[in-house]
Amino acid sequence: MERKFNKGDIVQHFKREKMTEEQLKEEPNLYLYEIIGTARHTENKEELMIYKPLYTTECTNGVDFAARPLEMFMSEVDHEKYPEINQKYRFELKK
Repeated sequence: MERKFNKGDIVQHFKREKMTEEQLKEEPNLYLYEIIGTARHTENKEELMIYKPLYTTECTNGVDFAARPLEMFMSEVDHEKYPEINQKYRFELKK
């Protein structure tokens, strides 16, 4: 089954699992994002996921949205690099 997100979906990055209750109490939207949609790079035709962090982050300092190659956005977590993570995919719908 192909995974798909819709405009307006709220997704969580796998690193949210690493946050303590105290960190999440201080910043409840840490590693949460709203899906804006997909785009295509005009030069190399690569598909991108456009998303909006729901917390303050350096990656969007001075801009409204973040973008990531769609293939990377939809990829599985590297469980060799992050063995403590239970989430299967890099981004999943917020539970």
